[in-house]
Amino acid sequence: MKPTQQLIDELYLDKIRSAREMTPEQKLLAGPRIFERSCRIMLDGLRHENPGVDEERLQQLLRERLALVRRLEGEDDR
Repeated sequence: MKPTQQLIDELYLDKIRSAREMTPEQKLLAGPRIFERSCRIMLDGLRHENPGVDEERLQQLLRERLALVRRLEGEDDR
């Protein structure tokens, strides 16, 4: 069953409400968790794109991907 746009919108609003209810300390702690989760998702994608590649190479590809994201976001200019 495919989720409806209404369900997607409600889930998104729930996430916003939850974030607004977080204390500053909780928000600070959430940052590293979100980054770690994002890296795991990127690694999964890299594994899919590069079957048979060893973990060391995957880590190198992840670092390259993160550097690309920083460049695209303009962080290297700061």
